[in-house]
Amino acid sequence: MSGVVVVGAGIVGASVVYHLAGRGVPVTLVEEGAGPGGGVTAESFGWVSGAGGESPGGVRELREFVLADYRRLEAEVPGIAVRRAGSLSWGGEVVGEDRRLGAGRFRVGRDEIAALEPHLKNPPEQAVHMPDDLGVDAPATTRALVEAARARGATVLYGTGVTSLRMAGGRVDGVLTSAGFHAAGTVVLTAGTSIPRLCAPLPVDLPVGASPATLVRVSAPPGLVRTIVVRPDFEVREVREEELLLPLSHGDGRVVASEQAAYGALRRLRATFRGSDGCRLLGYRAVNRPMPADGPLVGFATGDRSVYVAVMHSAVTLAPTVGRLVADEIVTGRAVSELRRCRVRT
Repeated sequence: MSGVVVVGAGIVGASVVYHLAGRGVPVTLVEEGAGPGGGVTAESFGWVSGAGGESPGGVRELREFVLADYRRLEAEVPGIAVRRAGSLSWGGEVVGEDRRLGAGRFRVGRDEIAALEPHLKNPPEQAVHMPDDLGVDAPATTRALVEAARARGATVLYGTGVTSLRMAGGRVDGVLTSAGFHAAGTVVLTAGTSIPRLCAPLPVDLPVGASPATLVRVSAPPGLVRTIVVRPDFEVREVREEELLLPLSHGDGRVVASEQAAYGALRRLRATFRGSDGCRLLGYRAVNRPMPADGPLVGFATGDRSVYVAVMHSAVTLAPTVGRLVADEIVTGRAVSELRRCRVRT
């Protein structure tokens, strides 16, 4: 079949190129940065759950596959960095007595919480435990997928920013980049908030906004935090031995990497866990995450199938499943039902 160019080497692009290469498709991955997973992916908290309530745009239909797809990738790809830690959530209405818990969620009491997180200073009376939840090192997993795709025959180009799509004969025939033109039978756009700009010449509606987020990195004794701990004002997990991740919210909608906010997260950590006095701030960075208005946008953006879009907020969660399904659609030419609520309006 014709060659495919994938634009953007975040975790979604890495998954798409890996699955396309595995289907024997000639595929080129184009990334403006110096390597894979260096943009928004690098600042992902990486909490992956197959459980979830109603979600916009078909996320619920996709979530039921994500844990199995991560298990498959772990078996196929060396270097997939997954921690099977489970999650522990409390506060707000998470554990209200009249609230029904779905599959994979269990209400636990103080003794069980203390067993799961023995360093908590003040375990709550109740929490929700999701033992199947994963913590994914998103940058490491992205690098592993790209290297596996390269081993399968994919071409990978870094330092190559895409300036525009090229039109010829009324259709897109490739991309114009800082290094020249790259022809393609299909261009797959996985470049997050840059996608609406690239698609501006096309008659397509892509309501993709930007959601600011900051990720704080903290040194810590191994095993200080054992699960993915989630409460309304605080989230933390161990991403690798001696390093914790703490995401911050931005209520004012601005992307500002604030040292004051980062140290505030560190103070909350020390107030929550025994043995955390020696924890130190390693760094923090703010990014703009892509946020489609109605949930993931995944599908062909042109009637001639020359442009395909894959953009979503829950990128780390959905990437293995979306990459597999995108490859199916491009290779077979048939729409997959799992993506029916994620379609691009043309």
